[in-house]
Amino acid sequence: MTESEQTGTFLVTAADEASAVLKDVDSGQVHTLSSNPGVAKDEAVRGTVAPDPPMNVSWQLVEIESRWELSIEESSESPTTNSKEIASEQGDGELVRTERAGHGEIHILSVPEDLTEQAVEDVLSDREGLLSRAARLDVNRVEIRSAPGVVAVRYMP
Repeated sequence: MTESEQTGTFLVTAADEASAVLKDVDSGQVHTLSSNPGVAKDEAVRGTVAPDPPMNVSWQLVEIESRWELSIEESSESPTTNSKEIASEQGDGELVRTERAGHGEIHILSVPEDLTEQAVEDVLSDREGLLSRAARLDVNRVEIRSAPGVVAVRYMP
């Protein structure tokens, strides 16, 4: 690996036949690829990028260690009893992160009951943030569950 190569986990934020854009999920750095090695939007890629000489303004994905699809869904299921209990113990607008049984995390947000639907819409509107966190947590699915006063964002395999 050369000094200018960067290894990490990347979210594919845009892709077409000719190029792709990768965002490092840890640093936030964006890498525009000069060609597309077969990646698709909303995929996570663990690998290494290197700048294209001589200008070093575009990048190549020179190694792919692993890659996986990411998805987001709003579930009709209610948050778990545990999530509801956690939400009831915190003030409106507070967020608690807890480990999921197995692999992943659950982010529990307490909101005013009459603003629950708006809070879910706000969470869903941050698609890139949700997918970046999923990639960073090494999971492939984000599920949003809600009940009056609580929004649970579940990052799961």
